[in-house]
Amino acid sequence: MTIDEGVAVPQAVPHRRIVSVDALRGLTVAVMIVVNDPGDWAHVYAPLLHAAWNGFTLADFVFPTFLFLVGCSIPLALDRRVARGDSRSMLSWHIARRAGILFALEILLGLYPHFTLHHLAHFRFYGVLTRIVICYLTVGLLVVWVPRPKAMPLLGAFLLVGYWVLMRYVPVPGLGTPGTSFPLFDPERNLAAWMDRGITDWSQAWLHTGRLYEGRWDPEGLLSTLPALATTILGVITGRFLRRGSASAPSALAVSGLIALAAGACWAPFFPINKSLWSSSYVLWSAGWGLLLLAFFHQIFDGARLHEKSRLAAGLLRPMQIFGTNALVAYMFSGFLIETFIALPAPSGPSDSLLSWIYAFFAVPVSTKATSLAFALVFAAACFVPEWMLWRRRMIVKL
Repeated sequence: MTIDEGVAVPQAVPHRRIVSVDALRGLTVAVMIVVNDPGDWAHVYAPLLHAAWNGFTLADFVFPTFLFLVGCSIPLALDRRVARGDSRSMLSWHIARRAGILFALEILLGLYPHFTLHHLAHFRFYGVLTRIVICYLTVGLLVVWVPRPKAMPLLGAFLLVGYWVLMRYVPVPGLGTPGTSFPLFDPERNLAAWMDRGITDWSQAWLHTGRLYEGRWDPEGLLSTLPALATTILGVITGRFLRRGSASAPSALAVSGLIALAAGACWAPFFPINKSLWSSSYVLWSAGWGLLLLAFFHQIFDGARLHEKSRLAAGLLRPMQIFGTNALVAYMFSGFLIETFIALPAPSGPSDSLLSWIYAFFAVPVSTKATSLAFALVFAAACFVPEWMLWRRRMIVKL
């Protein structure tokens, strides 16, 4: 089978959703909601907080795993479109259109629920969805126009090594050389932070909008999106492997995960594992854990298919599968719902918002880490309701 311009592509395999990918995506989104929406930010268990700077927690595992799965889904989704005869131009338009809708949703969520000039002046262009948009658009177009199998691993390696060289050796204008004029990988004094400040200063001067999440730097900044592209590329490589339907997939994924963990650990002394910088070692370390978890899910759900033999396995799979099938709906719904709770006034009592009023029912007699987590779990369950309704109607929201 070919697409236009005569470039051969792999023969599409019969379409069958890879259950393990849906399950891991669903688990990732569920944990993301729990991490993003505690009842009380002053009382949160350490694994559910991002590392202050260097380090790795459960919370730091969520976003790169989601990006990895975005990449994993790209070749699987494009296969279906190639099978029905879509050309390269049609595939590119589909990717660009979807990316545009995602960015529009990011703007909508960023301004909701106020939509005032004041909030527009402090709008944050960088963000989770923005990074997903850039990675999906860039890597998706690369998959369409550069189909050679060896290109992706080489590009991923180039991005990781190149980013390390930029952050480690390139002088920062006005600050000097990393490791000499200022400490290596300092939060505010690094090339990525300098670039983000420059872009935000420009947008404020000319567009009268824009801000950085941490004031002087942003964890989803522009330069640190380069290694995030590598995270997505690792997902593409994995997706291409999974579509072969190999019986040895779980063991191959597990071995790859262990290699990625070892590589990340070896790189960490020279470029620390750091989510805010999206360091090269962080890319490998997070991908390693993601591959191991995907290997486990692939073995029990796609290999042994335990969910077809055991009610317990089916019961464990179903919520993850439901969340994973419409992951974007779950993420957007959680964002709009929590912002609504914050914006609406409390119906009674001393609480200053509907959110704090609701949480008061959990924080009895006082707020603790346990009550904060309980709220987050109930909130995630509430976000599950529209997902379940879509699942019952066999509806998959596609952009």
